[in-house]
Amino acid sequence: MTQEDALLIDAGTGNLRSVHKAIQSLGINVRVTSDPQDLRSGARILLPGVGAFGSFMEGLRARGLIEPLREAARRGDPFLGICVGMQALFDRSQELGEYDGLGLLAGQVVRFDDLSGRKVPHTGWNQLWFTDCLLFRGLHKGDYAYFNHSYYCANALPSDRAASTDYGQEFTSAVQRENIFGVQFHPEKSQQVGLTVLQNFVKG
Repeated sequence: MTQEDALLIDAGTGNLRSVHKAIQSLGINVRVTSDPQDLRSGARILLPGVGAFGSFMEGLRARGLIEPLREAARRGDPFLGICVGMQALFDRSQELGEYDGLGLLAGQVVRFDDLSGRKVPHTGWNQLWFTDCLLFRGLHKGDYAYFNHSYYCANALPSDRAASTDYGQEFTSAVQRENIFGVQFHPEKSQQVGLTVLQNFVKG
């Protein structure tokens, strides 16, 4: 595999087709896989997810992907979690029960507070206020991305926060710790902003 190749992880619940098409539109060779053996190759890893956190983690577990994903991240392979895939980077989630995540970042996933006066789920375009992070090179603070989620990552370490977004309350909308990245928004639905994020990650 070449340096620009990437693996798109199939947990059985992700919106793989749209993410796959978005990456291919950038001229990047990406392969969809649910085979744990592929994670030994050292390729860049994209982990998209939609739906309930527990179902997503069960999909990873059923395919034998949890430990290989942890090992790849700890080994230093570039790793990008998208939407629920970002939430899975954290310790645990409170969505429809208590579920463990991959535990690569400290924090937990909680539901938006209805008292904020905003509709839940948070659906639509919203702004990104980011730090100096590889994912956002070539973009401008305040650029818009597309979101669709009811839960968000709380108690993330300030040093891990790469972007924040205001939805009646400020929440972490992107993270980075060394080789580990995550975005709560959907880059495949975020037009040029999203394509830039994907290209920045895969081409480094």
